[in-house]
Amino acid sequence: MDNQKTEIDAGSSPIQVLLPEQQISPVVFASPHSGIKYPANFVADSPLDLLSLRKSEDAFVNLLFAKAPYYGMPLINALFPRAYVDPNREPFELDPGMFSDPIPEYVNTKSSRVNAGLGTIPKVVSSGQEIYSKKLNFKEAARRIDTNYRPYHRQLRHLLNTTREKFGCYLLIDCHSMPSVGGPDDPDAGLRRADIVLGDCFSTTCNENIIQTIEHVFIKLGYKVSRNKPFAGGFSTHHYGHPKDSRHAIQIEINRGLYMDETKIKQSQSMPALTEDINTLIETLSQFSKDKF
Repeated sequence: MDNQKTEIDAGSSPIQVLLPEQQISPVVFASPHSGIKYPANFVADSPLDLLSLRKSEDAFVNLLFAKAPYYGMPLINALFPRAYVDPNREPFELDPGMFSDPIPEYVNTKSSRVNAGLGTIPKVVSSGQEIYSKKLNFKEAARRIDTNYRPYHRQLRHLLNTTREKFGCYLLIDCHSMPSVGGPDDPDAGLRRADIVLGDCFSTTCNENIIQTIEHVFIKLGYKVSRNKPFAGGFSTHHYGHPKDSRHAIQIEINRGLYMDETKIKQSQSMPALTEDINTLIETLSQFSKDKF
């Protein structure tokens, strides 16, 4: 079975945008955490090996949703890894303890994500291991944000704005995956998670009829679905979801145990079946019109 090839090279572009020949539905898909282009110096300087650094990836999520353009909807993928820069954060959510020099006052140093070591420049991977053996300087953080984070959100905003101009509304589907069992620092520590978690920031970023339709698709396909627990939606869901203004956003978290070996970060034999089920969801969303909003 083919697997994604991890690349130790940042490449020339930090993002990939896959456009349909013609957009037929006001839906935009985004995969912010499936990037696999690891800068060589980043890997060399970390005390962690590449497999450990990859524990933060939403591995293969971009492949699960790859057919979106074939059904008439765009898909944007971050190519840079989440352990390097996390685009599902505010532009500057940073832990001041990570830096050798003072950081500007505009930096958010107090968020729960920063406290967990998972800011815009993460301190730890999802397993809790520290990424760096020495402190960074703020200039490096700003460079990463300028060359990776900002281009990602600039292109995502463009896709959403052009979609709204054409259809009068948009729906962002922010695509993620989650460990199959809650980690030691999670509220659901040691517990098996639902197959699918749909997050709308507790009914604030999307109309009920939209999330209900998505929920019913998964339930009909035989999946156990949860809403907003343990994940209610990150920065992108909250930032881009404003239902009263015909701008909607939902975060989808997929249980990694459904499609991959979480230890080796390799696709399992069930990946094709899950992909087909995701295609069923994509096809349903391709039939959305403004009336749905």
